[in-house]
Amino acid sequence: MLVAAIIVAAGRGTRVGGPIPKQFQPLAGQSVLARTFHGFLSHGSVARVQPVIHADDRLLYEANLEFLGPTVRDRLAEPVLGGETRQSSVRNGLEALAGGAAVPSLVLIHDAARPFASAALIERAITAGRRHGAAVPGIPVADTIKLVREDGSVASTPPRGSLRAVQTPQAFAFAPLLRAHRAAAEAGLESFTDDGALAEWAGLPVAVFAGEAGNTKLTDAADFAEAERRLGGRPALFVTRVGTGFDVHAFAAGDHLWLGGVRIPHERGVAAHSDGDVVLHALTDALLGALGDGDIGVHFPPSDPTWRGASSDRFLAFAVERVRLRGGIVDHLDATVLAEAPRIGPYREAIRRRIAEIAGIALASVSIKATTTEKLGFVGRAEGLAAQALATVRLPADEA
Repeated sequence: MLVAAIIVAAGRGTRVGGPIPKQFQPLAGQSVLARTFHGFLSHGSVARVQPVIHADDRLLYEANLEFLGPTVRDRLAEPVLGGETRQSSVRNGLEALAGGAAVPSLVLIHDAARPFASAALIERAITAGRRHGAAVPGIPVADTIKLVREDGSVASTPPRGSLRAVQTPQAFAFAPLLRAHRAAAEAGLESFTDDGALAEWAGLPVAVFAGEAGNTKLTDAADFAEAERRLGGRPALFVTRVGTGFDVHAFAAGDHLWLGGVRIPHERGVAAHSDGDVVLHALTDALLGALGDGDIGVHFPPSDPTWRGASSDRFLAFAVERVRLRGGIVDHLDATVLAEAPRIGPYREAIRRRIAEIAGIALASVSIKATTTEKLGFVGRAEGLAAQALATVRLPADEA
C-alpha cells in the first residue's frame, strides 16, 4: 500500500509575528518546515511527500531545500500552490498526487506548523488509516468544555470523557478522500477546518487513534518560545556580523537591465549567466560573507546550466534564509550602483521595495545609492556597470 503525505504549508501565520510566515521561521537553527519535512521524509513507510505552498513563498521554500539531504529529497514532490482556504489547499495537493505516476493508496494530511510529529505517531496514523480508511489523532481534553451561545451564555457542558482534541497527521484511503473533496467543492463548501470533518460530511466513518501531547501546533510567539525551550533554547546573546559584496557585468546587446529585482529599460543589456542583476548579486555575496558561507559562485556555480538566465531574487532569498536558519536576523542591506547610465533615481524606491520584499525585512532596512566614476575606468567608459553592497546581520553567539 503506497503511502504519501501532504504537508500543508500555504498559510500566513500572522499571529506569530515576524516578516515571514511561521512555517519558514527558524526554530533552534532550522526552519519549522524543514523540521516537519524531516519527520516524514525520514519515515520508511512514507514513499512521497507533497508540499502545498503559497504563491508568494516559492523563494523561501526553495531556500529550505538546501537543508534537506539528497537522499530524502528524492521523495519530495514538486510543490503545488495552495488555495484560498486550507481545504482548497489540501484538495490541490490531492489532485497533484492523483496526477502523478504512482497514485497512493493511503494519504496523510499534516500541518506544516506541527514540527514535532514523532515517527511513532506517523506509524500509528498509517496503521489506523489502513485499518479504518479514515482516522485522526486525538488527545483527551483536560479542561471542561462549554458550548456557548452568541450572547455568551452557556448552552451545555458536554461530558469531558467523550471529547478529544484532534491533531494531524490525519490518515485516509486516498480515493474516497479525493472524491469527498471534489464533492465538497462542487457543493460550494469550503469551511471545513480539517479533513476529518470533511470526511464525516461525506459519510465516511472516521476513527480516532492516540495522538501525542507533544505534537503541538505553533500558533503564536509563546508557542515558538516553548518550542525553542524543548529543542534546547535559543541563546540570549547575539553578535553583529558585517559582510561585503561586489559584482560587475559588461554591457551587451539588449533593451533592459535588472537592478535590485526591477526591470529597467535601457539601450543595452548585460553579458551574464543569470539575469545579471549586479545589485542582488552583490547583496547575496554580502550576506554569505557575513555568515562565512562562501560566495554566490559556490552555491550557484556558473557552470551549472540550472542557473542560466535565472532570476537573481532566488539567490538573495536563499542567502537570507541561510541567515534565518542559523537563528539570525538581517538588520540592514545597503547597496551602491556604479554606472554612468541608466539613472537609478527614478527607480530607487521600487528597487528598495523589491529588495525588502525578497528579504522579508522592513523598507527602512534597505538603502540604495548610485554614483558615476567621473568617466574613469570601464564604468566611466560605459563598458559595463557594477554594484557594491554591505549586509549587517545578527547571529546567536554560538553560531557566529
